[in-house]
Amino acid sequence: MASQTAESFFFRKVSGSKVTVSGVLWRPGFRHIRVHRQTFLANQKRCLATPRSVNRISFPVLEYFTWCLAIASFATAASLYRTSVVHAEAPPSPSPEQYIRLDEVKKHGPDNERKWVIKGTRVYDITEWIPGHPGGEVILRAVGGTIDRYWDIFAIHKKQDVYDILESYFIGVLDPQDLVDGQVPQKDVDDPFVTDPQRSTKLLFHSERPCNAETPPDSLGQFVTPNDVFYIRNHLWVPSFEEDDLALQIELPDGTEKGYSMADLKSRFKPFTITATLQCSGNRRKHMTEESRSTNGLQWNVGAISNAEWTGIRLRDVLADAGLAVDNWDEEKAKHVQFMGNEAYGASIPIDKAVDRRGDVMLAFAMNGKPLPPDHGFPLRVMVPGTVAARSVKWVQKIVVSDEESSSQWQQRDYKCFGPNQGGKDVDWSAAVSIQEMPVQSAITSLRDIQSHSLEYRRMLQVYGLEEDAIRVEGYAFSGGGRAIVRVDVSADGGVNWHQATLLPDDGRGSKHWSWKRWEWIVPKRLAGRTFVVKAVDDSYNVQPESYEPHYNFRGNLTNGWHRVGYSRGI
Repeated sequence: MASQTAESFFFRKVSGSKVTVSGVLWRPGFRHIRVHRQTFLANQKRCLATPRSVNRISFPVLEYFTWCLAIASFATAASLYRTSVVHAEAPPSPSPEQYIRLDEVKKHGPDNERKWVIKGTRVYDITEWIPGHPGGEVILRAVGGTIDRYWDIFAIHKKQDVYDILESYFIGVLDPQDLVDGQVPQKDVDDPFVTDPQRSTKLLFHSERPCNAETPPDSLGQFVTPNDVFYIRNHLWVPSFEEDDLALQIELPDGTEKGYSMADLKSRFKPFTITATLQCSGNRRKHMTEESRSTNGLQWNVGAISNAEWTGIRLRDVLADAGLAVDNWDEEKAKHVQFMGNEAYGASIPIDKAVDRRGDVMLAFAMNGKPLPPDHGFPLRVMVPGTVAARSVKWVQKIVVSDEESSSQWQQRDYKCFGPNQGGKDVDWSAAVSIQEMPVQSAITSLRDIQSHSLEYRRMLQVYGLEEDAIRVEGYAFSGGGRAIVRVDVSADGGVNWHQATLLPDDGRGSKHWSWKRWEWIVPKRLAGRTFVVKAVDDSYNVQPESYEPHYNFRGNLTNGWHRVGYSRGI
């Protein structure tokens, strides 16, 4: 009947003795009237329209004829006074009886039966919304205080439909006498990052809140990366809790759940150790931006990768103890294993990887022989060797065996790739597969001049049969899926002439080749041109592409073109 607009209450259907209506009535100068969250009795049945989406509400016309006339009159008025949509953050001024003291809001925190939050200066009772919150119980961090800083982190909230949902729980505004310059005092604004640990100043920081920092080049020269300079990729804050507080929940496809404490995990399952490399999908994103086009995300150089010794227990063993038939699972009901972190991060891996006897997927509690540092998942994290680091969820508190991937944005959106012709506004995220195993990769981490007259370097030059000034080139190479690096090709003249680097021995542990391979090459200085280049080859003969444009993607993920470094007196 009436046209469907964002401003007016519109009719969906008129049929027989029923009329179906839906929507939100907006009228300039009036508080909007919401059909959702109102319960109507029709023929002794309850009919509820939820705020998550615009649903239909049906009722007999004769019984509610007067009510319908009122709605229709509002719809007509709205069409005559059509203006832009009233934003949830700019409602009419409240009356004094709606004022709520800040201390009263604080009382309605996680331990209160009714849970309130503040957005701007408006107060909402979100008790009924918490069970359906897509982000899980992380929302409890904000109750009794402001949610603004959390919404700055979770920018996905900043959409009109989300504002509408929140607005439907409005109960009042903060009393002006509790505000400073019209805002909540800073001392009363929760800081999610207040418990973050101190970090080494050696790290190369891209952001501090949340912390994202690269391993410095001089620390990339070691096979095992020290804990304090292991690269940090945090999407959110670092949770703060004790080992005894951990309560890991395992959920199977039939709904069966089983819980484990850290004491259970350490005493009931056999520990093992592997050496494995973690690499961010955005490692070397900076190079794709410089050599091709602009990319979205942190502009990592070559240091969003590190290697460590991890100790823990096999995920396969824990899933079996929880009741999963790890050698004969129901392939229709069990396709993925989802991981949920304490701070709200989530991801998943295929079940084939999770229960593979040689996959070495572990629940890790130690790193380089010490308890996990806070930035790296203390007290427990998932370690999925050979797979993009985004799947090795830190601070893990729940594991679900499911027929679906994790529904988190980090599984469904962030860690995917698209064609070089596609941009962020015109892609179907569901059409792209989530990144799992990493492609072959290599990088130059050091160029060092070696003087032939130096006693320190003379023996090194003799090993290579040289008696003249030279350049020592060092770096790493890595491939996902446990594939070994079999060759590293290096050029001192921009890729015109190639030589094979020396692959350095190591003591990596694991069922497959989970660690990077360190390499070096010493070349006479007279042969050096302006640019050094490196590319690696794995045991499936996968090789890095020469340029970046063919595998360009607007997210800058999986950048692995030839690494080029201009020659100077070191880098």
